[in-house]
Amino acid sequence: MAKRAFDFTVASVLLLITLPVWGFVTLAILMNSKGSPIFVQERVGAKRSFKNGRVVWEQKTFRFYKFRTMYQNNDSAIHRQFVQALIRDDVTTIEKLQGTDTDPKKKYKLQNDPRVTTVGSFLRKTSLDELPQLINVVRGEMSLVGPRPAILYEVDIYTDAHRKRLNAQPGVTGLWQVMARSSVSFEEMVKLDVEYIEKQSLWLDIKLLLLTLSVIVKQKGT
Repeated sequence: MAKRAFDFTVASVLLLITLPVWGFVTLAILMNSKGSPIFVQERVGAKRSFKNGRVVWEQKTFRFYKFRTMYQNNDSAIHRQFVQALIRDDVTTIEKLQGTDTDPKKKYKLQNDPRVTTVGSFLRKTSLDELPQLINVVRGEMSLVGPRPAILYEVDIYTDAHRKRLNAQPGVTGLWQVMARSSVSFEEMVKLDVEYIEKQSLWLDIKLLLLTLSVIVKQKGT
């Protein structure tokens, strides 16, 4: 209850404070490429419930919001291939899709993606593309802190060990984003997500939110 109250309050305040930024970002996107400034995608989340006196997390989908950073009606095939290779730790395919002109510190993030617009690249580097997720937080579909919400075709190839990261409400930021982001493998990301789930508390959330600000300013792993 405390986590939900904290999420709702902070997200609502941030929404009001950042409204002018929303205006500038929306205008920049519309001037740079055709299409809606908001990107909507079905993501996998979790709903907390009680069964036989025990807490149970049930998988559910929700409409996930971001500022659009790609050209409209792009082909997601390259991202599907990359995600599949990432989960299966297929280094050969990852390197093939990344190409040669890549940052080794972002090895586990798809770089030089031809689908990304000029404005979109800037939004990703500054993490401004994440602002619309505050709506998801206010609506109770996400938390400010938690594992990143998974894509449907990603979850389809999860192992049982991977599914443990779904035992919590997904978040805008989390332990993985602060500690490692694009520099560790999928398996390491899952371990960090599970570690957060096992240790989560309101104080840990506050600490991770403050550390997130530092990561954004330094553009670490963005």
